[in-house]
Amino acid sequence: MEYTQLGRTGLKVSRLVLGTMNFGPQTDEADSHAIMDAALAAGINFFDTANVYGWGENKGRTEEIIGSWFAKGGERRDKVVLATKVYGNMAGDGAAWPNHDKLSALNIRRAVDASLKRLGTDHIDVYQFHHVDRNTPFEEIWQAVDVLVQQGKILYAGSSNFPGYKIAQANEIAARRGGAIGLVSEQCLYNLAERRAEMEVIPAAREYGLGVIPWSPLHGGLLGGVLKKEAQGVRRASGRAAAALEDDGVRAQVQAYENLLDKHGLEPGEAALAWLLTRPGVTGPIVGPRTAEQLRSAVRAVELELSDELLAGLDEVFPGPGPSPEAFAW
Repeated sequence: MEYTQLGRTGLKVSRLVLGTMNFGPQTDEADSHAIMDAALAAGINFFDTANVYGWGENKGRTEEIIGSWFAKGGERRDKVVLATKVYGNMAGDGAAWPNHDKLSALNIRRAVDASLKRLGTDHIDVYQFHHVDRNTPFEEIWQAVDVLVQQGKILYAGSSNFPGYKIAQANEIAARRGGAIGLVSEQCLYNLAERRAEMEVIPAAREYGLGVIPWSPLHGGLLGGVLKKEAQGVRRASGRAAAALEDDGVRAQVQAYENLLDKHGLEPGEAALAWLLTRPGVTGPIVGPRTAEQLRSAVRAVELELSDELLAGLDEVFPGPGPSPEAFAW
């Protein structure tokens, strides 16, 4: 496994991030524990979760599964750089009860303590804002973060799904306050088929020293060899991938992508991850395996070296928008 610094921090993290969203809803506790053990054995030390994972009536379940894994000992907690998120409503009955969501100082305080209890730990390494809160000023958010850092409950703060201007705003306000270090990472939707982050989000992250953590690196399975699997009768596309493939243009594009990788003797899913690892500013993509084999496939991607010819071919199949302002002006 390769390691890199998380943005401008001194924190060393693996080039793959273990996503845990499937733990609970799709992968039971025993298999989730086995996947986390396998991730550690492969050298993956960066684990990502969120307080709402588990979903519906089971919100928080994913953090509980990670907590029960930590409780097994064996230095599991010490070996992991743990990231979780705050924003979604966590009211027990699912109602939108006031102050049980978003980024008020009150909810941040409540959410941190609840996550720490579920995770069975005394601190969170990277505490991420899951979404922009348009009603809470960053002065209030950073005040809450300062207190949590002083209490030792969190070490760093990160963002997720932030536009470029909010990354800039957050870090400029943090700098003016002279307290919080500001955002150190941005977790954004970014993959070969969805490259809009290249316009402003990634440039802003690089300018302010944030590590970029792409989520949905296979674009809901669309980049994982979906047409090949369909033709072989192994698995049919579902969800977002199936909906996208109803568009003939998208289907032709995905077919061209799979043909290109077949020509180079590469598995589509592994190549899609390897491509992200070549992108400037990217710390590491989030992989969310449901099985141990899916994890092994992801780990192989770190070892892939993509030729200039292949990279050029991928750009032809999935051209990016280009940087701003050239992408929409001149």
